[in-house]
Amino acid sequence: MSRSRQLLQREDEAIMCGITGWIDWQRDLTQYPSVLEAMTETLAPRGPDASGAWINRYCALGHRRLSVMDPENGAQPMLRVYGDYTYSIVYNGELYNAPELKCELELRGHTFATNCDTEVLLVAFIEWGRACVDRLNGIFAFAVWSDRDEALYLVRDRLGVKPLFYAYRDGVLLFGSEPKAILAHPDFPAEVDHEGIAEIFAIGPARTPGHGIYKGMSELKPGHCMTVDRNGLSIRAYWSLVSQPHLEDVDATAARVGELLKDTVERQLVSDVPVCTLLSGGLDSSALTAIASSYYRSSGQGVVPTYSVDYVDNDKHFKSSAFQPNADAPWIKRMSEYLGTVHHPVEFDTPELVEALKAAVIARDTPGMADVDGSLLLFCREIKKGATVAISGEAADEIFGGYPWFHREDALQADTFPWALKVKERAAVLSGDAEAYIRPEQYAKNRYQQALSEVPRLSGENAQQRRMREISYLNITRFMPTLLDRKDRMSMASGLEVRVPFCDHRLVEYVWNIPWEIKTAGEREKGILRKALRGVLPDDVLYRKKSPYPKTHNPNYMNAVRGQLREILHDSSSPLLPFVNVPNLLKMTEPDSPSSDFPWFGQLMTGPQLFAFLIQTDYWLRTYKVGVK
Repeated sequence: MSRSRQLLQREDEAIMCGITGWIDWQRDLTQYPSVLEAMTETLAPRGPDASGAWINRYCALGHRRLSVMDPENGAQPMLRVYGDYTYSIVYNGELYNAPELKCELELRGHTFATNCDTEVLLVAFIEWGRACVDRLNGIFAFAVWSDRDEALYLVRDRLGVKPLFYAYRDGVLLFGSEPKAILAHPDFPAEVDHEGIAEIFAIGPARTPGHGIYKGMSELKPGHCMTVDRNGLSIRAYWSLVSQPHLEDVDATAARVGELLKDTVERQLVSDVPVCTLLSGGLDSSALTAIASSYYRSSGQGVVPTYSVDYVDNDKHFKSSAFQPNADAPWIKRMSEYLGTVHHPVEFDTPELVEALKAAVIARDTPGMADVDGSLLLFCREIKKGATVAISGEAADEIFGGYPWFHREDALQADTFPWALKVKERAAVLSGDAEAYIRPEQYAKNRYQQALSEVPRLSGENAQQRRMREISYLNITRFMPTLLDRKDRMSMASGLEVRVPFCDHRLVEYVWNIPWEIKTAGEREKGILRKALRGVLPDDVLYRKKSPYPKTHNPNYMNAVRGQLREILHDSSSPLLPFVNVPNLLKMTEPDSPSSDFPWFGQLMTGPQLFAFLIQTDYWLRTYKVGVK
C-alpha cells in the first residue's frame, strides 16, 4: 500500500462543517481507514453536503462539509503541494477577510484554483506558517499537516466561536469539532472523574476554558494554537485581551463602535447560499437586521429574511420580571414592518420542548441548558428549511455590559460567578457522597479565583473600574463561551451555520477598553451601543429594556419535566441517583413546592430548567454509558 492516499470525496445524504483527526507515531494509520470513517461520520449533522478523508502513515484527517463558499470546489481535506512538500488541511469556519488575504497572497506569487476560503487559509499557512493566525479575521478551527515538518498544527479562533476538542496520551493525538468524534475512537472510552462531575454540577452548564468534561479530553482554548510532532505537544496563546487607556470621548467612541459593527456585519453577509437574521425585537438583533437590510438594499439583493421563536400560549402565561420585562412578539412585528423584512415566526409546544431535551444532549455531548438548548435546536431545524446561514446577536451583552448582574450590587459584591450566586443551594441538590467527591462550593470558588487571576489589569483604575473590568472578563471568558457553544452545537446539529458579528475580535478589543462610564452613556445599560445606533433603529426599539432569549412560560412545561424527573428519582436503575439528594429533589418536585423560582444558572435556568437539566444528565449517563473513575 502506498505511504499516502486520498480517499474519494463523496456526496452523503446525512444531515455542518466538522473536522476530526488522529496522529500516531507508532502505528501505520493507512491500515485503519474504518476508524477514521467512524470518527468522521459522528460529525455528519455538521456537514450534510460531503464527506472526505486523507490518511498517511502518521496522520489521518476527516471532514464533513456544509457548502457555504464555492460549493463546487471547496472539498476537504484539501491538499496543496509546495516545492517538495505536501500540506493538508481540514477546516471549520469562515474567513471574513479572505478576499484581502487572497489579493496579498497573489501579489506574493501564489495562484488559486478555487474561490473558497479553505484554499486561502491553506496558502496563508504555507506562506506565513503559524504566524498566519495573526492575519485572520473570522470564526475557525482548523488543522494543517505539514510533510516538511512531520507536524500537525491546530488553531482555534480568538473568541472560541468554533469548538475544538482533543485528547493526547503517549504521543497519540485525537481531535474533533465535538467530543463525539473522539469518543468514536476505540481507544477512548466515555469516562469522567471528579473534575468532570464537578464541571457539570458545580458550575454547569458553564465549562472551565480548556476543560473537555470527559477524562483525558481537553478543549483547545480560544485564541490558542497547538503543535504536535515527534517531540510531543506544545500549546501557545496567539491572542488575548490587552488592557490599555481609552483616549476617545463619548461621541468618537460611539462613532467607532458604529463603524466596526457595520463593517463586521457586511463582511459576514457574504455567502453563496441563503442568509437570514434572527430577530427578537431587542437592541442587538434589531441592529444586525437593520444593518443587513441596508446592505441588501444598497447591493440590490432584495429583502432580508428574518426568523423569531415563541411558544404556544406564552402570551397567556407571560409574567414580567426584572430579567424579562416584556414579551418579544410586538417588538418583532415592529421591527419587521419598519425594515420590510420577510418574517418567519416559529412556535413550539410543550411536548416538542420535552422531547428535544434528548436531542440537545446528543448535539452537545453533555447535559446543557435544558429547554434553552432544545428550543434553539428546534428553531434551527426550522430555519434550515429556508436558509443555510443565519446572523445572530450573541455576545453583545457580555461585551457591552448588558446583563442585570453588571448592574446589581449583590452580584457585583459576590465572591463567585455573578450568574450563579446560589452556590450553597446548588450543592444541596447533590447527594452526600457526591458532595464529598467533588466539593462543589470549593470547586466553584477555585474556578472563580482562577478566572480573576487571569484578568489583564490596567494601572491607575479605581476600585469600581477594576471591578467592572473583572466582571467584563468573567463574562467574556466564562459566560459567553457557554452561549457560543450552545449556538454552535444546536445550529450545527441542524446543518445551519450561525455567524455572530459581536464576536469580531476588532470590536471586542476596542470595547474591552471603553471605560464603564462611557459604556453606560446616558446612564443606560449598553448606552454606548445605543448611541452608536442612533438613526439606525427607531427610538422605541433603541431604548427598549433588555429581554433575553425567550423561554416557555407555559405551566404545562413545568408539569411535564416535574413528572419526568420524579419517574427518574423512583427508578432504582437510574445512573443519576448516586449523584443527587433524592429526598430533597422529591420535595422540590411536589406540586406546591416554590421550586419554580430556583436560580440555577443565569437568567433563563430556574426550577423547570433545573429539573430538565437533571433529566438530561440521566439521559447522558445512560446513552453515553459514562463510567465514573
